[in-house]
Amino acid sequence: MRTVAIIPARGGSKGLKGKNIYPLAGKPLLAWTIMQALASTSIEQVFVTTDDQTIAKVASEYGAKVIVRPSDLSGDNASSESAILHAAGIIEHDYHIPLDVIVFLQATSPLRKLGDIDQAVELFLREGADSLISVTKADDLTLWESRDGKWNSVNFDYRNRGMRQDRPTQFIENGSIYIFKPETLATFGNRIGEKLAAYEMEFWQTWEIDTLDEIDLIEYYLNKKNLAGQAVNQ
Repeated sequence: MRTVAIIPARGGSKGLKGKNIYPLAGKPLLAWTIMQALASTSIEQVFVTTDDQTIAKVASEYGAKVIVRPSDLSGDNASSESAILHAAGIIEHDYHIPLDVIVFLQATSPLRKLGDIDQAVELFLREGADSLISVTKADDLTLWESRDGKWNSVNFDYRNRGMRQDRPTQFIENGSIYIFKPETLATFGNRIGEKLAAYEMEFWQTWEIDTLDEIDLIEYYLNKKNLAGQAVNQ
């Protein structure tokens, strides 16, 4: 079973300039996801697809193979799927790796415990799925939305709230781990296919970095949960 990790990391970022290599707990943000992928026993090789030379240098320094992403797949409107499709083609053609499973990891979601990636791959294979997402339980979240100037409850009925424990269990797609077969991506043009599995993570692992405000929060959890030590010691 040939399994590789692909980490998209383009240079442009509107919310936080240089986000993918922004310093986080003493290392560039991207480095944490590379180290976690390299610590996984399920992953054969780790690739970073990027359009940015500085990001490419960081990726190489931390042990990832670099795939140069063309400019037409690097703009704000380019999907992660398009970048991964391009990377998968390079991996099979240039690196001569016939892919069976792709693990897509987002650098902006580095709160992964040692074993998360391997356990997610194991679940994906055990369930015979063609795609997997990582999720966290939306415990006691009551969501509202505004439509045409009127507020409406989304995941509960405000007129009949009932007991929290009696509400249906719902989950948040936390963006940390995606797994799929190459043919799923090629057929649907999407990371999610027809038979989906879900790997549940803890709620604190939901947080990701989009702006400067999240840096301190992510660093807090990296240190509190000893994720830094787990990744460095592998």
